[in-house]
Amino acid sequence: MFNLNSETPFSVKNDILSGLTVALALVPEAVAFAFVAGVDPMVGLYAAFMVGLITSVVGGRPGMISGATGAMAVVMVALVAQHGVQYLFAAVVLTGIIQILAGVFKLGMFIRMVPYPVMLGFVNGLAIVIFLAQLGQFKVIDDDQIAQWMQGDMLVWMVSMVALTMLIIHFLPKLTKAVPASLVAILVVTGIVIGFDLPIPNVIDYVKSNSGDPEASLAGGLPSFAIPEIPLTWETFRIILPYSLILAAVGLIESLLTMTLIDEITETRGQGNRECIGQGTANMVNGFFGGMGGCAMIGQSMININSGGRGRLSGITGALALLAFILVGSEWIELIPLAALVGVMFMVVLGTFEWASLRMFNKVQKSEIFIIVLVSAVTVIADLAIAVIIGVIVSALVFAWKHAKQIYAVKSVDEKGSKIYTVHGPLFFGSARNFQDIFTPKDDPDDIIVDFLDARVYDHSGIEAIDALADRYERRGKTLHYRHLSPECKLLLQKAGNLVEVNLIEDPNYHVADSSLA
Repeated sequence: MFNLNSETPFSVKNDILSGLTVALALVPEAVAFAFVAGVDPMVGLYAAFMVGLITSVVGGRPGMISGATGAMAVVMVALVAQHGVQYLFAAVVLTGIIQILAGVFKLGMFIRMVPYPVMLGFVNGLAIVIFLAQLGQFKVIDDDQIAQWMQGDMLVWMVSMVALTMLIIHFLPKLTKAVPASLVAILVVTGIVIGFDLPIPNVIDYVKSNSGDPEASLAGGLPSFAIPEIPLTWETFRIILPYSLILAAVGLIESLLTMTLIDEITETRGQGNRECIGQGTANMVNGFFGGMGGCAMIGQSMININSGGRGRLSGITGALALLAFILVGSEWIELIPLAALVGVMFMVVLGTFEWASLRMFNKVQKSEIFIIVLVSAVTVIADLAIAVIIGVIVSALVFAWKHAKQIYAVKSVDEKGSKIYTVHGPLFFGSARNFQDIFTPKDDPDDIIVDFLDARVYDHSGIEAIDALADRYERRGKTLHYRHLSPECKLLLQKAGNLVEVNLIEDPNYHVADSSLA
């Protein structure tokens, strides 16, 4: 499905090195999303550490990286602005509880129902979002605290170092895969920028300019336990519940879809319900330890997979390395030029975007192309969760429209003079009207048989259609028999009463898939 490096086997060395690479890429992302949410940068860094560590240990997808994300940060803005950061911590705790319940009740299985065009729209939309987010690194804050695009030598050197980073990541694996290309690119570009004193902003420049604090630093201590300082009242619950529900939905949708992507790339299968519990546990802990919560990160996950990270150790290493940066290594991490990190993320964009979808325009149905474009656009313009929900709804409506036209009946007359309608196709809300149009009670003989051996009633609208048809024949004094109805349908048919005739021996049994594979 995705043309990415997937042949790298699991190894401790690959996991550790890829984890270090991920940790470097997590720093600016966590800081940026903290600014988006309106909280201190350390809140984002603590979230990236705790979410990354806990989901790597107890989550359902080895090799997937989680941390503070923009999709959840944009939901938090209004809550923080109106009620303060303590309400955010409480909302994150409740978010975790909701996600744990989703895993306990095995709701993770439903992500398998996301149609393929929606999945393509998801990855394409996120690739565009990641790309647009990196463009902000090409801006600097002037003396009037207004963001301006880079110009002159700064822009030239910035673009040059971004290009060098991308070239190293692209060509180094052709020479050796002993070390992750992304890690080498970051170290090389950092050395060049520092060694030649190039006019390129680094991580701490970004933090200072966005926080407005010239003394800002990424140095900090261990996160400490604290119960959110909020009134424990029903009113508080009413305030945080809507935010928690949205955060839980956004977090699980992004995490489970990213898990599906990693499954495809690595040709393995994660555990959706366990991932729900892992994400929920991580968010609940976040709320008690001063973090903003988070979910799976498709960009950092791609960096990890492309760098050779396959096991849980890669995520654990990334989280612990990030904590080490906060505790003792901040002065080195702050020197990393933004150009190196932008180059890494640009390569993630190129690897994440499903370029094959552009070649599908003349090869697949127009409805599927529309869904891909729609989900991609809504992901960029609005919200990931909204995009996926809209995509699933549109896919379902398209499916219903197509199958509504597939119901038909073959007509015949038996030796007793009874007219037989042998129905073919699905009977559900979309095809109920077409089903009614098949029959002609006015012109039919007194005895009618409707055979459902090659048909299936799927919902209550189908049941109502059957009952309505029986009423049409009854009003004309004619006898209607139903044959080969499924057991589920027989249990629901009440209004037809003695008009229903079934053959218990030949009735088919339909089995519903359970959630054991989720």
